[in-house]
Amino acid sequence: MSETAARSTASAQGHSELLLSLDPLLREWLPRQRWFAGKGRPVTDLTLDSVTRLRSDGALLHLLLRAHQPPSDEGPGDCYQLLIATAEALPPHLAPAVIGHITQGPLAGRTAYEALHDSRQTSILLERLRVPGTLGGLRFHRHPDGRIPRDLTPRPLLAEQSNSSVVYGDSLIAKVFRRVLPGTNPDLELPLALAREGCERVPAPLAWYETADGETTLGLLQPYLAGAADGWDLALEHLIKQVDFTAEARELGRATAEVHTALARALPTVTYTRVQTQQLAATMTRRLETTAQQVPALLPYVPGLRTAFDALADLADEGLTWQAQRIHGDLHLGQCLRDPSGFWRLIDFEGEPSRPLAERRMPHPPHRDIAGMLRSFDYAARSHRPWNPQWSDSCRSAYCVGYAAASGWDPRTDPVLLRAYETDKAIYEALYEARHRPDWLPVPLAALARLAEQS
Repeated sequence: MSETAARSTASAQGHSELLLSLDPLLREWLPRQRWFAGKGRPVTDLTLDSVTRLRSDGALLHLLLRAHQPPSDEGPGDCYQLLIATAEALPPHLAPAVIGHITQGPLAGRTAYEALHDSRQTSILLERLRVPGTLGGLRFHRHPDGRIPRDLTPRPLLAEQSNSSVVYGDSLIAKVFRRVLPGTNPDLELPLALAREGCERVPAPLAWYETADGETTLGLLQPYLAGAADGWDLALEHLIKQVDFTAEARELGRATAEVHTALARALPTVTYTRVQTQQLAATMTRRLETTAQQVPALLPYVPGLRTAFDALADLADEGLTWQAQRIHGDLHLGQCLRDPSGFWRLIDFEGEPSRPLAERRMPHPPHRDIAGMLRSFDYAARSHRPWNPQWSDSCRSAYCVGYAAASGWDPRTDPVLLRAYETDKAIYEALYEARHRPDWLPVPLAALARLAEQS
C-alpha cells in the first residue's frame, strides 16, 4: 500500500471511530438547531468530510459533517460546519450547549458540547484567525491591513440565526457559516470587493478561513460595530414612540445606493436582454402558482398578481432592457446598522441561505434589493398596533428619495420592474410565514392584496 493510500485508510478509520461516538447524539441534536435546513425529515445517515483538531489534545474538533435525508438519501447530503468540544464534566453555565453524554467509541465517558458557547474554545478560534496558514483540512487567511488584537474576551451571540457569531471584546465579530456549499460565500466576496473600492458602508473582513483546497468559505472575522442600533429595532422604537422615521429612511436609501454604486464599479455588470427578462417573469409566475397551491389564502389574488409579471414580460417584448449587477440579495431593516453618529452600514451579504450559492451570486437589477427594503418598512408598520399605513408609506417614499439623491435615479420611475420584485418578495414571505409563523401570514397577504389591485 502506498503512503498516500495508507493515510487515506487511516483517515477513513478515524472518521468511522469518531462517528461511533458522536452519531447517536448528533442525529437528535442537529434537527433542533435553527440553522439545520432539513427540518421535518429524518436523518438517515451521517458522514464526515473532514476532521481537524484545533487543540492538540483533541478536545476541540472542527467537523464538516454531511446529513443524509430522504428523498435523496443516496445523494451528497447537506454539509454542516460544527465546532465540537468534549470534556469529562461541564460547568453549569455551559448546560445549554450540551449535545449529549458519549457512551461508545473513542470518546466514551465524555460530554460533547457546542464549542461556540465556551469562551475558552472560541479564544482558540480567534488565535487561529490571527495566524495565516493551513491546519488539517482548514486554511486561514488574514487581510494585509487587518489588525487582530490578542486576548479579547469572547461572547456568543445567541440570537436564532442561520449562522453562528461570536463577539470578541467590543471590536471584532466572527461569523461561522453552518450549512456550507462549495464556492466563495458572497458574505466574504462582496465586502472584500467593497473594501477595494473604499466603500465605508460595509465592514471590511479582517480574516477568514476556508477548506484547505480553497473551494468552500467557512467563516470570517470583521469589525464589530459597538453601540450600533439594528435597523429593525430602531424602526419599532420609533413606531412605539410615534416618532418620525423618514430622516433615517432617507439616509438608509442613500447608504443602499452608495453600496450598489460601489458594487457596480467593483464587479462585472450585465444587461438583462429580452430573453433573460422573459425568463425572470416566467420564474416569478411559476413561483406564484406553486406558492398558491401551498398557501390557499393566496388564491384569490393570483389573477391580479400575475399581471405584475405579465407587464414585465410585455416590456421585454417591447425591447426594454435593464442593467444587472451584484447586489445584497436579502436586504431588510435587520441587515442595517446605524452607529451613534447616525451613519448607516449594511451587513450580512450572504443572501437567502436556503437558495443555492450559484443563484445567490447571480447579478440582478438593484430593484430587487430596493423591493426587499420596501417590504421591510411595511413589515415594521404592521408589527405595531394599531397599524400605521402612513408611517410605512412615508418611509418607503423617503427611502427612494435618499436612493435617488445618491444615485441620480429614483426607483419609482421604473414601477413595472419594482412592482414585479416586490410582488415576488411578498409571495416568498407568504410561503415562509405559512410554514413557520402562521400568525404573521396576514402581513404579506395584505401587501399582496394591494399589489394585486395595481393591475
